[in-house]
Amino acid sequence: MRKVSMVAMTLMTVLLVMALTGPAIAEDMAKVNINTATREQIMTLKGVGASYADRIIEYRDKNGPFQSPEDLLKVKGIGEKTLEVNQARIVVKESKQK
Repeated sequence: MRKVSMVAMTLMTVLLVMALTGPAIAEDMAKVNINTATREQIMTLKGVGASYADRIIEYRDKNGPFQSPEDLLKVKGIGEKTLEVNQARIVVKESKQK
């Protein structure tokens, strides 16, 4: 009986950890459209904090939409390493504004 209880407790612990970390993992893997993303969405990219997110949005507002993820390199402080670690998550799509 005790062995079954330990297995059940272990299983419950694993399920609890998965339930708590699932949303964070999903957010970490979500695509970020750098032409429409909010400050908070941009900040989910690795190595991008509030000031870099603000710079990305400011650049986008001044220069128009990004044409490729590599255009992020034109933003002061965004380097090759930041682009490389986030390459799979960055998308560039036009906004649907009229």
